[in-house]
Amino acid sequence: MLICASPLTARESAQSWPDTPLSRTQALAELQTLNAQLLSHPSATLTLEHWCAAHHLAPEAKIVAHRVHGEDKPLPDGARALLGIGPDEPVRYRHVALGCGDVVLSDADNWYVPARLTADMNHQLDTSDVPFGKVVQPLHFRRQTLSAELLWSPLPEGWDSGAPLPTSSGKSLVMPDHVLQHRAVLYTGDNQPFSLVVESYTRHVLIHP
Repeated sequence: MLICASPLTARESAQSWPDTPLSRTQALAELQTLNAQLLSHPSATLTLEHWCAAHHLAPEAKIVAHRVHGEDKPLPDGARALLGIGPDEPVRYRHVALGCGDVVLSDADNWYVPARLTADMNHQLDTSDVPFGKVVQPLHFRRQTLSAELLWSPLPEGWDSGAPLPTSSGKSLVMPDHVLQHRAVLYTGDNQPFSLVVESYTRHVLIHP
């Protein structure tokens, strides 16, 4: 379940990206820029906040974590080894849609070890919509990216080696719901892993002002 942007926002997004070779090239450049910024900063929340401000996606560039309630997703295979925990160590799950204004930029799955957070952090995560990255900021955490994958490319494979670009269709550029995905482990300042995150970034990261 993903919280969607308003119909007006979605319509503006479609109108901003005509299906032309230039527009496709610009969309790919923006995706690669966002990907590079996410890879170079420990907090995806703060990176999205800066992205929201730079692209004027909302009157106030503030990221809010909209909780998505439902059945917890099981830990991915190998996650306990990545987190350095035994088979009986409790792990909590948090699913949020990170939004800026009425625009949802990321759908995030987060498995974390509550014993490695403070009581106040656990309380905030259980009872508030504060983004995870802001709650755990006092840990001075770092981020180790496991994978960064473009889920959609507006240009065909081999475009940079001379493959022909798609011609203009006269329509709006069709984008999937999610265009980029990151998997990462977060470590405390003492180099102790405490969270596994899977962040799927929506097409709305490409909304033009």
